[in-house]
Amino acid sequence: MPVKPRRAAKINSAIFDLLAVMAKLRSPTGCPWDREQDHRSLRLHAVEEVYELLDAIDAGDDHEMAEELGDLLLQVVFHCQLARERGAFDFERVARNITDKLIRRHPHVFGDVKVRSVDEVWANWEQIKQAEKHGTRHERTSAFDGVPRHLPALLRVEKLVKKARKAKLLPDAAPPGAKRRSSKTALARELFALAEYAQRRGWSAEEILRDESRHHERAWRRAERKSAR
Repeated sequence: MPVKPRRAAKINSAIFDLLAVMAKLRSPTGCPWDREQDHRSLRLHAVEEVYELLDAIDAGDDHEMAEELGDLLLQVVFHCQLARERGAFDFERVARNITDKLIRRHPHVFGDVKVRSVDEVWANWEQIKQAEKHGTRHERTSAFDGVPRHLPALLRVEKLVKKARKAKLLPDAAPPGAKRRSSKTALARELFALAEYAQRRGWSAEEILRDESRHHERAWRRAERKSAR
């Protein structure tokens, strides 16, 4: 449903005000803290804001959700202001890029492509994404390219395993011990016990799992290259 002109004007005004405030904070007469920041110093703030947004969503608190979304939007605007000062890009380019990408990757909505299921939507998305990056320095030559290195270890393992199965590098057979883990609760307790055991030994379960995921990823990438020969 298209945005009505009056509503669009209010949205544009709100965005303009936010961009103007951010520019003022970074100006010579702005805030000393804001002027000291760069992309790297801000990078973990975005992660923190996402987690606070998740808490608000889980709590079903619309007021907090609106506030946390604003904090997350601030991170986007802050990085765009920093990039604008460097002559790299600005908020307009970021917004235009994602708008164009959404239109391009939804041909079943904005074009004449027909889909019958969510699986077909995802298949089209991946095919279009690969075509976009083909021949560029961002081309993904491995099924495991694009999995963020800084994801929490367990979430990263889940994504790597999903990609390994999709690439036929991991069997669908149940892992050892799967039969005795007959419920989510049993598995949750086992995971908790393993984390508690690691902590008792002075180990970081997060780092142990991260190291193990790197080991498996390297092995899967070798197998992937071998099968491609």
